[in-house]
Amino acid sequence: MKMNWIKKWRYLVPVIICVLGIIAIGFYYFVGSFSKLDTTEYVYIDDNDNLDSVCVKLEPIASDHGLIALKMLARHGGYCAHIRSGRYAIKPGDSTIRLFRNLKNGHQEPVRLTIPESRTMDRLAGVLSKKLMMDSVAVAILLSDSSFCAQQGYDTATIACLFVPNTYEVYWNISIENLMKRMKKEHENFWNVQRTIKAEALGLSTEEVCTLASIIDEETANNAEKPMIAGMYLNRLKADMPLQADPTIKYALKDFAIKRIYHNMLQFDSPYNTYKNTGLPPGPIKIASIAGIDAVLNRTAHDYLYMCAKEDFSGTHNFAKTYQEHLKNAAKYSKALNERGIK
Repeated sequence: MKMNWIKKWRYLVPVIICVLGIIAIGFYYFVGSFSKLDTTEYVYIDDNDNLDSVCVKLEPIASDHGLIALKMLARHGGYCAHIRSGRYAIKPGDSTIRLFRNLKNGHQEPVRLTIPESRTMDRLAGVLSKKLMMDSVAVAILLSDSSFCAQQGYDTATIACLFVPNTYEVYWNISIENLMKRMKKEHENFWNVQRTIKAEALGLSTEEVCTLASIIDEETANNAEKPMIAGMYLNRLKADMPLQADPTIKYALKDFAIKRIYHNMLQFDSPYNTYKNTGLPPGPIKIASIAGIDAVLNRTAHDYLYMCAKEDFSGTHNFAKTYQEHLKNAAKYSKALNERGIK
């Protein structure tokens, strides 16, 4: 009886060793770390990628055994027929099986998208294309399309009001339609009851607040002074005076490098020329900052009707109640420009 067990173990031991070897190899290939790097890396998979192109993107990150195992899983796990686009994180220590499941199920990592205070929708489209799986030309065309803007509740002049400059987490392969839905949600959250009530108290719509805020943003980067400028422009609107805002001339001419506004520029025929037209322009001259919007809603109450940049080039302004006082301030600033040779 004892001899029979010895004979059986002679056959069983090699089988056990073989099974353990297979388990060890399987663990090494499939459960072991896929990445050969010590940092979290990201792979971006497009709509037109196939298994070969995905593997090419993974190759700089993958260990040799990890890439071999992933190819096996992909070919036998139905991945080739359903490749999902997205931005996928590959963390140190993540197994090949885990990465494969993430890729197959579309479990991607979001990106942090910062909406900038862009001066034009073309520039915004360029930013979006650099951060997301979007074509800048296609996005720019949509943002200038009246039908598409109408679907969002705006027109081509006011579409910039939809965007609140902030940082958001979105998926890299988000569509422009879904991005706009997200922006509408963020816009609604931003324009809470308190802000809406303040806008109504000023007799302004949210679009008009954004339009005025965009002008103020271009007048100064000094957030502390913005409520003062807001108060001055609101005084002009109340008195039915032209805003005479130099930034609107730059926007009308589409030349944002202009350092000095000359009289002949003021004759340019445009609805954005606030020297020729009273009231607010048709829409914002940029995506208004949160500081600019809140400056309008919390404007400083005063009697000033005029302002001119200070001659010390500090980025702040001299304010005046009368035109005669304003002319003195303007003369000082013009003299400073001449002395610096600014044309």
